[in-house]
Parts: sequence; C-alpha cells; structure tokens
Amino acid sequence: MVDALEYNDINAEVRGVLSSGRLKLTEQNIIFKNNKTGKVEQIAAEDIDLINSQKFVGTWGLRIFTKSGALHRFSGFRDSEHEKLGKYIKEAYSQEMVEKEMCVKGWNWGTARFMGSVLSFDKDTKTIFEVPLSHVSQCVTGKNEVTLEFHQNDDAPVGLLEMRFHIPAVESADEDPVEKFHQNVMNKASVISASGESIAIFREIHILTPRGRYDIKIFSTFFQLHGKTFDYKIPMDSVLRLFMLPHKDSRQMFFVLSLDPPIKQGQTRYHYLVLLFAPDEETTIELPFSEAELRDKYEGKLEKELSGPVYEVMGKVMKVLIGRKITGPGNFIGHSGTAAVGCSFKAAAGYLYPLERGFIYIHKPPLHIRFEEISSVNFARSGGSTRSFDFEVTLKNGTVHIFSSIEKEEYAKLFDFITQKKLHVSNMGKDKTGYKDVDFGDSDNENEPDAYLARLKAEAREKEEDDDDGDDSDEESTDEDFKPNENESDVAEEYDSNVQSDSDEDSDASGGGGGGDSDATSKKKHKEKKHEKKEKKHKEKERTKKNTKKKDSNKPKRATTAFMLWLNDTREQIKRDNPGIKVTEIAKKGGEMWKELKDKSKWEEIAAKDRQRYQDEMRNYKPGAGAGSDDEESPSSKPVKKRTSEPSPTKKANTSGSGFKSKEYISEDDSTSSEEANKTNSEPAKKKSKTVEPTSNKKAKQSESEAEATEEETNESNDDEDDASD
Repeated sequence: MVDALEYNDINAEVRGVLSSGRLKLTEQNIIFKNNKTGKVEQIAAEDIDLINSQKFVGTWGLRIFTKSGALHRFSGFRDSEHEKLGKYIKEAYSQEMVEKEMCVKGWNWGTARFMGSVLSFDKDTKTIFEVPLSHVSQCVTGKNEVTLEFHQNDDAPVGLLEMRFHIPAVESADEDPVEKFHQNVMNKASVISASGESIAIFREIHILTPRGRYDIKIFSTFFQLHGKTFDYKIPMDSVLRLFMLPHKDSRQMFFVLSLDPPIKQGQTRYHYLVLLFAPDEETTIELPFSEAELRDKYEGKLEKELSGPVYEVMGKVMKVLIGRKITGPGNFIGHSGTAAVGCSFKAAAGYLYPLERGFIYIHKPPLHIRFEEISSVNFARSGGSTRSFDFEVTLKNGTVHIFSSIEKEEYAKLFDFITQKKLHVSNMGKDKTGYKDVDFGDSDNENEPDAYLARLKAEAREKEEDDDDGDDSDEESTDEDFKPNENESDVAEEYDSNVQSDSDEDSDASGGGGGGDSDATSKKKHKEKKHEKKEKKHKEKERTKKNTKKKDSNKPKRATTAFMLWLNDTREQIKRDNPGIKVTEIAKKGGEMWKELKDKSKWEEIAAKDRQRYQDEMRNYKPGAGAGSDDEESPSSKPVKKRTSEPSPTKKANTSGSGFKSKEYISEDDSTSSEEANKTNSEPAKKKSKTVEPTSNKKAKQSESEAEATEEETNESNDDEDDASD
C-alpha cells in the first residue's frame, strides 16, 4: 500500500467558499492546508465515521463525516483518480467510498434531518442540500417558520444571507415543531452569546488596530472587546495565529492575533488585532475552574491563579483556550541588536520582523507573509539614496510588497537571513556574493565591484588623463567671453549710486510720460529679463560652435580596457547564446559574464600593452602639427574680437547727462549709426526698419566664420533696438 496520497489543487468548503489548498491522506490523518491563510485542518483516522464520493460540476469530491458530527467536503479530483483513491481509503481507513446521490429535480418540499452539526434536507432517500450548522450566525422563529442567518465570507462573490423553512402545524404533536427545530439549530449553530461567567477580564488594554482602549473579556468559546464606541465578539476558532514580539525600543511588547474571518467596523476589515503592552504592567487573576477541571479539561496547562506581566498572563490564557502556539521572534538579530528592522510600508513607518517561517510587519497596516507564499525577493535603491534601500517581496499570486527606507547597516544582516532561508533573490548573481543592483557608494563590498560600473570609472579616469596630456585648446571655459572686471563699460549701470537721470530717456522708459514710475519699472524689468534670455541664447550658440570641432586625425587612439577587448571578441558569441537580445543589453550581459570570468590575465596583459603604446605615442604627439588638426579651425585659435569703434552719441550722453539709461536700451552693435540711435530715442512709438551693415565694409582679413558671428550680433542688436522702440 502507498504510504500517503497528496493532491495539490483541491478545494475545501469554508463558509460558503471553495478555498484552494493541498490535501494529504496518511494512515493516521487527513490533512488539508489552506493556500491563502496557511491554516491546517486535521481529521484523525479514528474519528472518521463515513466517507462518500460526491459529484460536482466537472469534477468529483469527498464527503467526510466525523463521529463528532462535523462535515468536511473536498472537491477537485479527476475521474482518473477515483479508483486509486477509493482503494487507498478502504485499506487505510476501512471505509467503503460509496457515492452520495443528490436530488436535482428542484424539490422544495422534504424532510429536515439533524445529523450531528449538519442539517440535511432530503426527499425520500436522496439529499436535496446540506447546511453545516457551524455556518449559522442566528436563528429566528415565527408562527410557522424558522429563519436561518449565515456568516458571510468576504471572498465570496455571492453569499447566502438567510434561508427560511416553513413548518406546518401538527395537532397531535406533544412538542411545538417550530420550537424543536429552533432548538436543534441553536445547539450546533455558531451563535455568539455572552451568557455565563467570563474566564478572565483585562481592563483598559491599549489596542493599535482597531485603535482605542478596550476591556477584554475571555469566555470559553469566544472573547469580547468592549470599548467606548464599539464592541466586538470574536470566536476562538477564528484566531489563526498568535505572535508575541518585542518592540524595537525594548520597552514595549506587541501581542498580535491573526483573524479569519476578520472583524468588521463599517466597511473596514481588521484581519489582525495588535495589542501593545508595557513590560512593567503586571496583573493577577484567578480562573473560575476547579483543580479537576484544570487537570482534565486543560491537561494541567493552566493554573488556578496566574500572575505576572499582563501580556504573559493574557498570552498564556489565549494559548490554551484557542489551542494555538505563540510565535516569537526567530534567530534574526538586526544591526541595532533587536529582532526588528525599521522601515516604511505604504507611506507609514513600522517594523519588519523576520521570523522562522515568514515575515510580519507591524503595524499600519499589519501584514504577515509566509515563506511558502513568496516567489522571490529583491533589494533595490531607495529613491537614489545611498543611506537606505528597499526590500521588495513578490508573492506567487503576483502581489508585490515593498518595504522602503531600510538603513544600509541592516543590509548584511538581512542578506544572511535570506540566504539561510534559501529564498529566491531576483537580482543576485551566480557568484552568490551579494546583490549587484545595490551600490551604497561607500559600502564594504568594494573588492568585487560591478564590471560595468568599473569600466565606466576606468574610462572616466583615462579621459581625465588624456585631457591633462593633450593640448590646452580642449580646456576652454564656456564663460570665457564674460569678463566683468576686465573692460569697464563707459555706460553707467542703472544701479550705480552716482547716476543722474536724463529727462528724454525717462520719458522713453515711461512710454511718453503716461505710465508713471511703476509702469516704467515694470517695463524695465521685462526688458532686462528679455535681454538676459538673449544673452544666454547667444552664449549657447557660441558654446555649440566651440564644441563642434573637427577631429584630429593624427591624435593617438585611446587605449582599450581589458573588458572592452574581451567584449569585442565575445560579442558574436553573446548574440548566438542569447537570440533576440537587444543591442543595448549586450554590454550589460557582457558585464555579468566578465564578472564571472575567473582567468582574465590574457585580456589584462593585452590591455596593459595597449596602454603603454598609448602613453608612448602621446609623448611624441604635438597638437595641430598635421593636416586636418582641429587647432587650425578651433574656436580657441581665433583672435578674440574686440569692439574698438567709437561709442555712439547715446552712450556719451549717458555719461554726462542728468539721467541714465538701462543696458537694454543701448545697442551693442557698432555698425548701427548714431543717427539711428537718435531716431530711436526721439521716436519711441514708431516702428523702425532694420539696418545691417554689409560684410564687405568689414576688414578684408575677416574669415567667413567671423562674418557669420558679426551678422548674428548685428541682428541681435537690431532686435534690441526694436524692443526699445516698442
């Protein structure tokens, strides 16, 4: 006989929803593990009373009825597995897998039978439907009817809210059939009523989610949160896990309860209860049990009187009554010496706790991630910062959780933990030494840098050396023409303290005297900004001309790095091994392969020879010595043009007159005649035509490039004159 049978894609009925999971059948137990919640349910072999096969749409399933009256249904088995599964059940559990026939003729009149915790509605020998009474949240009676209300599942797209049964009156009956039906339902229904004495009460407990202070009353089957505004009744069987975690400051303690189904407050769902305790808060309680009850019912796990810190006493009571173990921090110790890593999740700061079987984040919103849910993890930069990084967790269902702003000191600790747990890291190389995408700039992992990054740094250093060894013409200043202290202008600046105003110019600036001082000031500012933009545009043109120079054909070829020599020789092989690879990704792929290459001596030796060749040739190289040199036509070799023409009458008037005029009103073109300047000052509202002095009047020695520059300056000067006239 086979030791065990295991099926991965099996669905179990959980409060009206088929939840996927993994089913395992052994000789001792039938075990089902929920993929979503991780909750494990076990059915002992000696507790099995009946096993039936049952047809579903497209598949078939198992109907397992226990001696305690509970019903479990699993679906998703293929037809080819029917014979094998039936044989195993007969040998392991001594049960014949008989098919459970259902009535599908649409009857709504039948017989209600109560078997354990199941209400079966039958027509003759066939069952119309079955209702597990543990799904019933309330039962209300009428004159001749009973209404059942059901617990809702948030995962259900469509849920059954209530079901009504009409029960006809029977005169000869000794007992009211409606009341009897109601009593049978209530005996097995999951109806929470605060009847009876509470086991323990804890006053004014600080709860982070849902936020507030609550009195916690613990009963045998549920516990109640009583606050100033809201009350919650939580069944014990809805608690999935318990966590007891120390705060990062070591002065507080978190007690976390994972719930399924969650508690509701309006449209808000709380899947976790996060309680916060101070370690110095202590309490003493006395349980209302006799010594025999403690020994028989709770197997001696509880004592008559409990005392100590509040979180310890509550945790011990919850652990025994719920039947779940308390999960504490694992063996992870962060850089700060605690089990928590400070980070941010969804724009809220909190703490990430690496546990033995998963991660838990506290507290807004709380999140628990099991290792078996994780597809991969990733380390990434935190917004370009070198002081922190992001930790990304991708689940198998495609969901991505990002924990950001983690201090870089935690990187090594978290990396060792991930490696120990054998989680798949999406950005780790084959050498397993670290993560290539995380570079903190001043990190300790500098012995084996990224090959691509190292190549860029090497080329940058070589370029700096070439600039030092080469001609000085390449090192032109982009702001060479701007020398404010070299040639003082004979035109007074508008902010000089000794400037006197000129009546004519003031009238021009104010638009003929009709605008006032404020209008003149605003116009001046507007003209100044416009003039600054033109100067900036002119400098950009000059800079572009300087940068567009011809290449020196006699200049020695720069030395090639070992990586580039290897990449040029291996490029075709990379294309063959990676069909369809983009051109931009070849260098990246080559960087990975170069990093993994152990023997690099061949390429490093060739690169050293090439570098020596380059240095020898640079010693004998003279810039501009050969034909086609860039120095013959480089902008730096041109004589700087100096304006030596006589200043215009307007400029002279500004130095001796009673007023001043801003620079934007002064033409910078020496070719503009004094008559045009006077015409501009006397007729501000009249549109003046542009006059450009022909280039033939320039010096005969002026080159073609100088003529073009002069023409640009003349055009800009005329534009300034137009602005002044406007």
